[in-house]
Amino acid sequence: MTTITRFAPSPTGTLHVGNIRTALHNWLLARKAGGRFMLRIDDTDAERSREEYVTGIRADLAWLGLDVDGEERQSARLAHYEAAFELLRANGRVYPCYETAQELDLKRKVQLGRGLPPIYDRAALSLTDADHAALAAQGIAPHWRFKLDHAEAIGWEDGVRGPQKFDPASLSDPVIRRADGSWLYMLPSAVDDIEMGVTDVLRGEDHVSNTAVQIQIFTALYAAQHKVQHLPRFAHEALLIGKEGKLSKRLGSLGCDSFKERGIEPEAIVALLARLGTSQPVEPIAERQTLVNSFDLGTFGRAPAKFDDADLDRVNTAIVHQLDFAAVAHRLPEGMGEEAWHAIRPNLETVRGAQEYWSIVTGPVELPEFPAEDRAYLAQAAAALDFTVDDPWHALTNALKDATGRKGKALFLPLRQALTGMDHGPDMGELLPIIGEEVARRRLVRAAQ
Repeated sequence: MTTITRFAPSPTGTLHVGNIRTALHNWLLARKAGGRFMLRIDDTDAERSREEYVTGIRADLAWLGLDVDGEERQSARLAHYEAAFELLRANGRVYPCYETAQELDLKRKVQLGRGLPPIYDRAALSLTDADHAALAAQGIAPHWRFKLDHAEAIGWEDGVRGPQKFDPASLSDPVIRRADGSWLYMLPSAVDDIEMGVTDVLRGEDHVSNTAVQIQIFTALYAAQHKVQHLPRFAHEALLIGKEGKLSKRLGSLGCDSFKERGIEPEAIVALLARLGTSQPVEPIAERQTLVNSFDLGTFGRAPAKFDDADLDRVNTAIVHQLDFAAVAHRLPEGMGEEAWHAIRPNLETVRGAQEYWSIVTGPVELPEFPAEDRAYLAQAAAALDFTVDDPWHALTNALKDATGRKGKALFLPLRQALTGMDHGPDMGELLPIIGEEVARRRLVRAAQ
């Protein structure tokens, strides 16, 4: 059976680091198995869903390199949910309820006060036909709940958490349809997973109880359709937390736009999130297939995964140092060639930082105040500069060392400052030929004055 995974965002906002991680792990799971990674837009909430968010989700996945093998939109599948609902209704697995949100909240408070679990008491099941008729006559429309079967425990072997077991009597019958006819998450998701042939559902551990409920919805739908049951494999990974050890509100605002603004490479985000929360080391792996091959749910831990900006910056810097010129040429300053990229690359934290270092080459550079002895030294350097040799920098420093007896910082620092206006930076052996003889000599002469 072909492995099919899905990423199912609601287009009520932009992707953030938490659901980027979920999308990535589903993509890796599918790619490792040679399967399919599907995008499902959960846009049944017409009031909050926005088309610009749908466009943004697609663009973010593309930027991250998470190519999809197909897309479904729940707003185009409403007839499927209606048909499934009628099947469940005919089989006595859904029932109408009329309590208001305030009434339900009061019931929960009473139950908690009595030390009981705050689950729905199924009071609506005791309503008679006359009760329903009277409520309908008052213009009160029902919302609908799925009726859980309390006869047997719900269990599955979770790909991350191991054996899971729930007593259905400890769970509320979930509301699957609102009084206005719109759908909540539970039923459409199960219908889609069945009809899309999803074989693996990998999501956050906050969905564990949802899975227990949906397993019964799956089972009821298969029974109503007289089909052989094929439940997906379920896995629930630990959620992300901030470095401070508690859930961080910032995680919800960390999306692709903010990463782009910081100059973070998509390869860095993928390398970090692919292994965050696993026993495998987080490494600056730019080769996507390496991450695919090493992906293993068995390495996922139960402890919350800690997301730290500093770790992302560290991985990003290392990734930048691996990037070939061809991969970044279109993002570099005009005129900057491959030799300059290789000279500057080891000093960069982001690709955009190349602009600052390229200005060293194109000038002008701001020079410090040099003492008299350094000015005389730099005049010697201007006279000794020789670009007829293969390595003008080392030829220059060797000649000056012999002529002046200088060494170490006294030998190199005034030259770097005069040629670049900086105390540190790219390897001068690579940078000097890029600056060129005419500009280099002119800078040395100017510094010597």
